[in-house]
Amino acid sequence: MKGRANDQRILLRQERLLQAMVQKRLNFLVAAKPANIFYLTGFRGSAGVVAIGEGEGTLWVDPRYDLQAREEAVGLRVVVKRSHLLDAAAEHLARHGRGARAGYDESSLTCEGFARLKALTKGKVRWTEAAGMVEALRETKDEEEIASIRAASALTVEALSQTLPLVRPGVSELGLAAEIEYRMKRGGADGPAFETIVASGPRSAWPHARPSSKPLQAGELVIFDLGAILGGYAADMTRTVFLGSPSRRIRQLYAAAEEAQAEGVAAARAGERAGAVDAAARGSLKRRGLDKFFTHSTGHGVGIEIHEQPRLAKGVAARLPYHSVVTVEPGVYIEGLGGVRIEDTVLVSEGFPEILTPAGKDEWIID
Repeated sequence: MKGRANDQRILLRQERLLQAMVQKRLNFLVAAKPANIFYLTGFRGSAGVVAIGEGEGTLWVDPRYDLQAREEAVGLRVVVKRSHLLDAAAEHLARHGRGARAGYDESSLTCEGFARLKALTKGKVRWTEAAGMVEALRETKDEEEIASIRAASALTVEALSQTLPLVRPGVSELGLAAEIEYRMKRGGADGPAFETIVASGPRSAWPHARPSSKPLQAGELVIFDLGAILGGYAADMTRTVFLGSPSRRIRQLYAAAEEAQAEGVAAARAGERAGAVDAAARGSLKRRGLDKFFTHSTGHGVGIEIHEQPRLAKGVAARLPYHSVVTVEPGVYIEGLGGVRIEDTVLVSEGFPEILTPAGKDEWIID
């Protein structure tokens, strides 16, 4: 439901985009990525095309989204088309944008889609690649976005808290994943932000293992990676537990991952280079001789999408914006034994970052 405050937020985003377009000397920007359309217009459908320019912006949708788009979209006209939506956008620009410079996002537009734009504008529009323009605006969250992510994070923590008492030998990974997602939806979530990961034993050494029918067994590590999406915004959290009495080696691996995660979180401050967060977590594991078992980047932005900018990876020079939201998720993965990963969704500020998913990390042993 639209409200005056929300309308003003969306109009402000459109104004910020227009300012960015002036800097790049663009008269129009065409976007077809649903996450960017939602950010710029408030429309949450799964298909659409938007063109924003110096005059009135336009959102094209197919008849499935007629009523929804008219209800949700802010600050631009809605046009319903039965034909290909990119065709409608191209024809509009050919009529109203003669000689204009129009940006498009090649990262979310197929070769066939761009070919249609070029063919139908027939040289009347000068197309230029403009990937990442909207994503750059999305990095800094406003107060309402932060509130939505905070609520999604709280729901994520609660879903895991309600599920952990069910964790015991004999319960399947799939069964536990289903319990988590059920509890998210019962709590009001739009749904899971991604397929919930429950991976046990040697499978916990697979960073993105899909839950299987494998039953949990005593003496195993179990990774839970989960996130709810609420009001269009996501959260992301990982916790690792052990069934039974862990060996000294398992305790050392857990302590190393916990320490690396804490050092990564501490480094995630406004103005810091994204690569420095990765370096902090990776350096912690290196001091313990475990960095070779950390096989992915340290984190990523979270918001409308579960993976968005900024990316916390080795050598990334971009600086973290104030009020960006990122994950910090170092892990240690050893073939044949299993893995330990600890992850939080974190709000970047000028001081110490705020952990939005404050689920406990100390009670990780399940007897």
